[in-house]
Amino acid sequence: MIQIELLEQQIAELDDDSFLKLREWFIEFDQVRWDNNLEADSNAGKLDFLINAALSEHQAGKTRDL
Repeated sequence: MIQIELLEQQIAELDDDSFLKLREWFIEFDQVRWDNNLEADSNAGKLDFLINAALSEHQAGKTRDL
């Protein structure tokens, strides 16, 4: 049995309270991981195209104050 299948089986066997705790932990874990990936992409310049697009639209007068 591969690792993912083993995890799936173990998760399926959890009682409701344990499953709730796992789900809460996983949501937090996933959000932290996503934030870390986003920060790494930003630091690597992979999101610069978004900044450049926003600045171009602003300079072209296509933006408004919030």
